[in-house]
Amino acid sequence: MARFGFGRSRSGPFGWRRVGRLTDLVVALGILGFLALAGAILQYRLGPARVLTGPAQAIDGDSIRLLGEELRLEGLDAPEYRQSCTDAGGRGVACGREARRALQALLARGLTTCEIGKSDRYGRGLARCRQGDEDINATMVRDGQAVSYGAYQAEEAQARAAGRGLWALRFEQPEAWRRSHPR
Repeated sequence: MARFGFGRSRSGPFGWRRVGRLTDLVVALGILGFLALAGAILQYRLGPARVLTGPAQAIDGDSIRLLGEELRLEGLDAPEYRQSCTDAGGRGVACGREARRALQALLARGLTTCEIGKSDRYGRGLARCRQGDEDINATMVRDGQAVSYGAYQAEEAQARAAGRGLWALRFEQPEAWRRSHPR
């Protein structure tokens, strides 16, 4: 009867030679383990995506407090609250405070929705925030109140070309200012 395919065969599907059930189990567990590890690494790298909606307050030009959670606006860098810039006449301008005021004015328009991905090195969620159809992160860069930091290059180019906000002043990049003024 083995001649007609009803008996035990030494070949598996596709003509593969069978090695044994224990080997099959070990290989299957190895593949599942690899997939679990790959998923865990991907989850760690991307971070859990969460969405928060509610009234928000500006902490500084690129940080907000939303529903009791401190978030950093992703893809931009604004002057630090204590940072000052210089106008064309050589007078000091509190550009860090101006950036905070601009962000607070945007947030005061209504409820803010933020999608939070990864966290920064201080444990704050990195967020892309909106009010309706308006991208708050992009607006801050487009208005010249923040510089591009990995995103929003087109918006920075618009602000620079129009001489808006920081681009009408002489200023030190916020990242460089933080290095020269440690907390």
